[in-house]
Amino acid sequence: MSNIEIDIHSVHRWLKTGTDDDGNAIALVDCREPNEYGIAKIDKSILMPMGQWPPSPDALVSLDDKRVVVHCHHGGRSLRVANWFRQNGHPEATSMAGGIDQWSLEIDPKIPRY
Repeated sequence: MSNIEIDIHSVHRWLKTGTDDDGNAIALVDCREPNEYGIAKIDKSILMPMGQWPPSPDALVSLDDKRVVVHCHHGGRSLRVANWFRQNGHPEATSMAGGIDQWSLEIDPKIPRY
């Protein structure tokens, strides 16, 4: 895993406490498309579809002062989006390795796999 990626277990722990290990609030950004989000989603995730990128300025302002973690289905799209965030004011942005598919396998099996 590179320094731009974070494992699902760390993200799960952060979401349970509401903060990362440094005490920063977490924003879990789901960059999948609306139809995918309709099939399976992680509670507290914020839908910002990659197909409608970049997000609106208002949506971006809502992420200020938060640790941005991006996820998608398996981790490919979220890497690209995390890189975009790093280049646009969120140098701490990370991609959740394995995406929602791995989350469903290891964290919450009630989330459907597709």
